[in-house]
Amino acid sequence: MNYHVDEKGYYGEFGGAFIPEMLYPNVEELRQNYLKITAQDDFKSEFDQLLLDYVGRPTPLYFASRLSEKYNTKIYLKREDLCHTGAHKINNTIGQILLAKRLGKNRIIAETGAGQHGVATATVCALMGIECVVYMGELDIKRQAPNVARMKMLGAEVRPAQSGSKTLKDATNEAIRDWINNPVDTHYIIGSVVGPHPYPDMVARFQAVISEECKSQLMEVEGRDYPDHVVACVGGGSNAAGLYYHYLNDNRVNIIAVEAAGKGIDTGESAATSALGKEGIIHGSKTLLMQTDDGQITEPYSISAGLDYPGVGPMHAHLFRSKRAEFISIPDQEAMDWGLTLSQTEGIIPAIETAHAFAILDERSFDTDEIVLFNCSGRGDKDLDTYIDYFKLK
Repeated sequence: MNYHVDEKGYYGEFGGAFIPEMLYPNVEELRQNYLKITAQDDFKSEFDQLLLDYVGRPTPLYFASRLSEKYNTKIYLKREDLCHTGAHKINNTIGQILLAKRLGKNRIIAETGAGQHGVATATVCALMGIECVVYMGELDIKRQAPNVARMKMLGAEVRPAQSGSKTLKDATNEAIRDWINNPVDTHYIIGSVVGPHPYPDMVARFQAVISEECKSQLMEVEGRDYPDHVVACVGGGSNAAGLYYHYLNDNRVNIIAVEAAGKGIDTGESAATSALGKEGIIHGSKTLLMQTDDGQITEPYSISAGLDYPGVGPMHAHLFRSKRAEFISIPDQEAMDWGLTLSQTEGIIPAIETAHAFAILDERSFDTDEIVLFNCSGRGDKDLDTYIDYFKLK
């Protein structure tokens, strides 16, 4: 089975572009051009140069010796937290801004949950001198104050989404409305592998640099270019897509996706889409999403602002449905505890999203000689207020 997108924009039965007619010209322009433009030599050289000089790639592949000893297996961390801006999100925003420029766009809009994608978008807009508007849920603006300040320092306008749960899905709704109203001069930089085709594939391709580097880095230290397991947290799923990308069709590699269980799968306050979701359409693509019996999208919850999305990217819905990936959900408490554990075991303070992934070490065991590769997708600076409140660090 092929786990990459097909020519119609589907991953198995998930994906596609379910969009209002008014969005068709924008999405169609992208669909027709994204592969053509990104294959051009001048695009590739500018993209690679910026990843090298500006983002700080390749990011290290770090052998976590104390964790490995404790859990009696070989644990490696792909250090995306060391990217400029503190997370993997910038890999995608660099790619999309170069694409937008070549399409003649002079205004950028984005949605953001944790604020990492908003910061990464504001960063590349400042780099290129392009106007930037970021939509962010009002609740997330309160939860992620440092990132809001960073976006404003970078010259972006941050617009609060005040409807619904006032979180990521509502910010996405507002951004889509803006794009419908400004189709000619505006490019919408979606931050995850969600939305109508070609976005899930385009974002995954820009993030694929993660697994591309892992292959050569593993070859150097282990004498083989693949791990036994790849592990990443999944909200929409862009960091996971980047880590999985070059291993999707490699059956030697087990894929583990870690979702946010929130206060528990059965509490009504969760974001564990694989456990709670069923087929539906959200933000222009067919995927698994949390919804009521009559199809209303339910409010997700997670202590982590980057994982409380009610759906999951179509690539991940396909990985779940086809049983190619193992899905595990981790509650708030375990994720928070792992934020502290990773800090005190390896000296790395992770984003709360990232901490969810590491919590699987207490959920399942690995063999001594297995290589377990974690995506350390973001650093914890943005979450210090949450950590301070939770662990009474003041």
